[in-house]
Amino acid sequence: MFIDCSDLIAENRPHCGQGVTVTDVDGDGVQEFLVTGTGVANRVLKWTGQRLVEAADPVLVDAAGHTTCLIAADIDGDGREELYACNQGSGPGSDQADRLFAPFGNRWLDLLTQPENAGIVDAAHGQAVACLDRQGRGRYGFVVAQAGEPLALYELDGRGRLVDVAEEAGLDLTLNVRAMVALPLISERMDLFAQVEAAGNALFRNLGDGTFEDVAERRGVADPRQRGRGVAVLDANGNGLFDLVCGVWQGSHRLFLQRAGGGFSEEAPSDLSLPSHLTSVIAADFDNDGFEELLFINHGQPNRLFALHHEGWREVDAGDALEPRGLSTGAAVADIDGDGRLELLVNHSGNHQPLALFKAPPNANGWLRVQPLTAAGAPARGAVVTCTIGPRPQRRALCAGSGYLSQMEPVAHFGLGDARRVDSLEVHWPDGSVALIHSPPINRLITVPHPPE
Repeated sequence: MFIDCSDLIAENRPHCGQGVTVTDVDGDGVQEFLVTGTGVANRVLKWTGQRLVEAADPVLVDAAGHTTCLIAADIDGDGREELYACNQGSGPGSDQADRLFAPFGNRWLDLLTQPENAGIVDAAHGQAVACLDRQGRGRYGFVVAQAGEPLALYELDGRGRLVDVAEEAGLDLTLNVRAMVALPLISERMDLFAQVEAAGNALFRNLGDGTFEDVAERRGVADPRQRGRGVAVLDANGNGLFDLVCGVWQGSHRLFLQRAGGGFSEEAPSDLSLPSHLTSVIAADFDNDGFEELLFINHGQPNRLFALHHEGWREVDAGDALEPRGLSTGAAVADIDGDGRLELLVNHSGNHQPLALFKAPPNANGWLRVQPLTAAGAPARGAVVTCTIGPRPQRRALCAGSGYLSQMEPVAHFGLGDARRVDSLEVHWPDGSVALIHSPPINRLITVPHPPE
């Protein structure tokens, strides 16, 4: 399936890191890869038309931070995404406390160093972060999980100060969370699924008024005593509902299929469920055949790739992305060069391996990419896009992070196979707004602005 394109990364020196994120760092309308470093500088990789080159702002480099993940979202409603950085903190005032980077023109500022936010600094070792537009306002908060601490939800109040509203929202549970996803999973607004290590998972249903209730046990996804690591969302059986693929560290991986009514049943086939040293799970249509593949990223073991066939999910050849000795951690996908095929960037830890870049070989399959925006013009993370071709719709939710310390591009990518026409696109925003586009052109990126009120 994959071919190694790592030679397209300029100065691809060994790099010990964790997460990978995709966002428009410099505000030029084009996405970049952000790669975190543990004990080394973070990196920003920008496509020049020929290669990925270093384009890091000095503030974002943050070599002292020991960053594990960077998650992007527009927290202040200005049309550009801020970046929450989980660092390996060691106490208040430490160089390794968390950061919240905000863009101001061509420069970045850490909002957590500002006097008005002095009491909010998270000095714990953040393990997972996701962004959440709980009220559908187009202004996001960052849900932060730390070991041994209640979940935090950082939002800006009316005076521009950061406040933790987790208790108000009903999210302030103490959970050892390793991965989170936020999207309209079982409600019409953004819900939150938190994969927990050695205890039951949490599924926070959005009640529509900015508050949540944990319904994991009732809906069948609590799954206690598992060492959860990575989670991905897709419609795995084509019934029009989102399902959960939960990777487990040295345990049986899970495929929770959603039934009508919002309950889930665990139906992972035996081959897919085989235990491994899994760190990340990615669902994406890498070959543009119209069906998403599942990639299991393993640490110190070969990666595994699964494709959906008539007989169900079965393992296929991962090609160069097998990485049998790769100490893989976070990974993310994006069409970084604009050719309609997704690139996969994998970060590594441990013995300082270089970054790895992969993509599928060219083929004749069609594609369509859709980028919904908030009213302010920022990526509408958590929006759901449905692409209909004949009787089979495809659904994608714009990634709100963090499946495991990573965040995919804020674009819904659809492979079309041999289809040369799309019947319709339907976009649902977290506030309930809907846009319908009939017969959109294919083989291009379509930007969909938020409907006027």
